[in-house]
Amino acid sequence: MSERKRINLALQGGGSHGAFTWGVLDTLIEDGRLEIEALSGTSAGAMNTAIFLQGWAKNGPDGARAELRDFWTELGSMSITSPIQRTFFDRLRGTWNLDGSLAAMWNEILQRTLTPWMRNPLGLDPLRDLLRRHFDQDAVRGCHGIKAFIAATNVQNGKVRIFTREELTIEALLASACLPNVHEAVVIDDIPYWDGGFRGNPPIWPFIYNSESRDVVIVELDPSFRPGVPTTNAEVADRLNEITFGGALMSEMRAIAFVQDMIEKGAITGDFGTRLKTVMIHSINDEASIAPMGSVSKFLIEPAYLEHLFELGRLAATKWLASTFDTVGVKSSIDIRARFL
Repeated sequence: MSERKRINLALQGGGSHGAFTWGVLDTLIEDGRLEIEALSGTSAGAMNTAIFLQGWAKNGPDGARAELRDFWTELGSMSITSPIQRTFFDRLRGTWNLDGSLAAMWNEILQRTLTPWMRNPLGLDPLRDLLRRHFDQDAVRGCHGIKAFIAATNVQNGKVRIFTREELTIEALLASACLPNVHEAVVIDDIPYWDGGFRGNPPIWPFIYNSESRDVVIVELDPSFRPGVPTTNAEVADRLNEITFGGALMSEMRAIAFVQDMIEKGAITGDFGTRLKTVMIHSINDEASIAPMGSVSKFLIEPAYLEHLFELGRLAATKWLASTFDTVGVKSSIDIRARFL
């Protein structure tokens, strides 16, 4: 086996599209050439991080792969009660884009006219129930060899809250995934939180201050570019969310690019300059496959769909390892300025 290389993994959120990240993690673990020092995540990225950690704590690489599969498999089994479903004709055509479906349009009307409490006065929360069955807090906090940074957004001051591995609870995970038009804010220690994507999707800066590895591999779920102009309400809302959630990542990449430029030009000298480190950025994604699926597909949890995303993730990670592994630890494999600026 080649020399192992140490990296940080940054996992984007994106609802059920997080099954793509499951496939990426499965392949990276199976390959075995990368040592994960730390993970950061938001929403679905937070779920994948927590389940990965507890599986690793229980039984190493095999445990992480098994726990991730168990989690996503049970999520798929819950699809029978989901209002977002493919029709017979959708299945016949093999399409995953449900943006124009009646269920999607009805769901959009409800979200625009009724508050989360009005739509769900009984406070039913399938994700909370799933985490109660699958999240092992003691195992997660006992995974001492790997750091974790989970983002949520403080509703009152708009700042990001980073939950470390030692602070992870079901409430913290739900806070990281709390879309304000879908769920009521999650309150932790009298502070309400919304989805962490508003301030970090995923957060990168914790790696700079708390990790020795200089390599950050971002598993991206949101496309960086969409041609044309959105025309339907669903398309407009989807692109607006992508731009909003991508804004924090773009700002962090801009800051990293600026500091890297100063280092390369020798503009930062003295003791301060010696304490700065060059951060190398990499990306695993499959925009060509995921972008056409549309926004509503992020709520589709049909088992066949999750497995499809899982296989896309495995393929993307396999291609990335083949083309980029030798670059890890040497330089960034993407042009940060062209990609994010």
